[in-house]
Amino acid sequence: MYTVLEAIATSNPTYKLTQSQAADFMLKTESLSAAIRKRIPSIYANSGIDYRFSCIPDYGGDLQKFELYPDNWELTPTPTTFSRNQKYEIYAPKLALQAAQQAIAETENLRAQDITHLIVVSCTGFSAPGIDIHLIKQLGLSYTISRTMIGFMGCHAAFNGLRTAHAICQSDRHAKVLLVCVELCSLHFQVADTLENTIINAIFSDGAAAAILTSRPFSEAEGKLAYTDGSSLLIENTEELMNWTIGDTGFLMGLSPKVPDVVVGHLPSYLQTFLSQHHLTSEDLDFWAIHPGGRRIIEKIQSTCELSDRMVADSYEILRRYGNMSSPTILFILKQILAKHQVDAETPFQNGIALAFGPGLSIEGCLFQKV
Repeated sequence: MYTVLEAIATSNPTYKLTQSQAADFMLKTESLSAAIRKRIPSIYANSGIDYRFSCIPDYGGDLQKFELYPDNWELTPTPTTFSRNQKYEIYAPKLALQAAQQAIAETENLRAQDITHLIVVSCTGFSAPGIDIHLIKQLGLSYTISRTMIGFMGCHAAFNGLRTAHAICQSDRHAKVLLVCVELCSLHFQVADTLENTIINAIFSDGAAAAILTSRPFSEAEGKLAYTDGSSLLIENTEELMNWTIGDTGFLMGLSPKVPDVVVGHLPSYLQTFLSQHHLTSEDLDFWAIHPGGRRIIEKIQSTCELSDRMVADSYEILRRYGNMSSPTILFILKQILAKHQVDAETPFQNGIALAFGPGLSIEGCLFQKV
C-alpha cells in the first residue's frame, strides 16, 4: 500500500499587510530604543518578505481598530497570555476549517464522512474542546473518527503530522487522513527592546493548510505522488539556539543567529544517510521544499547543497508572499510545487524532498516519490 498525497489546500486570515506596513507598526511603538528603531527598516526590508497575514487588525496601525492591544502606542498594559489565547480560540478554528473544506473539495470522490482519521497540528494556542472537535462538527466528520493532536513542536510540526498520517495509512488499507496545520503567530508579538525579538517580529505570520493522504494499492496509486519515508535528527547540545515557551504575556520565542550555520553543518550528512536508505543521492531529487525559517537559511542550504535557483524558487516565493507561518508553511510550498507540475507535466517529477527545522535543534525531512 502507498500513502498518496491526494490534495493540499491553504488559507490565510483577513488582514494582509505589506512588510513596510508591519515595519511602520513597529516604528510607532514608543517603548523601543533609538538603536533598535534605527535597525527596523533594514531588518524588515531585507527579510525576503513582501506580504504577511494576521488574524487581528491591530498591525494595520489604526488605534481605533485595535482588537488585542490597548489603544496607545506604548501598547500597555501588555496583553496577557489568556487574552491572546482567547483570540486563538476564536480565529484558529475558522482558519483551519477553511483549509480543510477546500482540501476535501479538491479530493476526487471523497466525502467528509469518508475520512477515517483527523490530525491537527498547532503550537500557537490551546483549547479543549479544541480545533479537532470544531472540525468534526463543522465538516460533518464521523463522531467515531480517530483524532490526533500534535502540539508545540514548532515550524517542523507538519512533518510529524505527515509521519503520523503515513503510519496510519500503512497500518490501515482503508485509511483516509485529514491533516490540518494552523498557526496564529502574530498573536504572540512581543514588544521587547532586543535585536533578536525584532527579527522574530519581522518574519512570522499567520496561516493554515490542510492535506488529504490516503492508503492506496499500486493500481490506484500509479502516477500519483506518495509519501515514502520521513527522517528526524536531533542535533546534540543545541537546545539554547531555538526555543518556544509560555510566558505571562504570550508565547515567547528565542532564536539565535547561529541556527542557519548549525543546521547546514549537519545537513549534508543527514541527507546522505536518509537518501542512501532509498538508493538515492541529492542529484536524484527533482524538487526541494525547504521551510523558509528566514531568508538566510534558504541561502545557506542552496549554497551548501549546490542547488540551482529553480530548486529553491518555491521556498523563496512562499516566504515573499506569506512570511514564515510556522507549521503550515511547508504545505504551502508543496502545494505550489504540485501546481507547477500539473501545468508543466514534462518537468521531471520522480523524487522530491521536504525539509524543516525546529527547537532541539532538530532537522525533519520527508521523501516524496511518484508511484
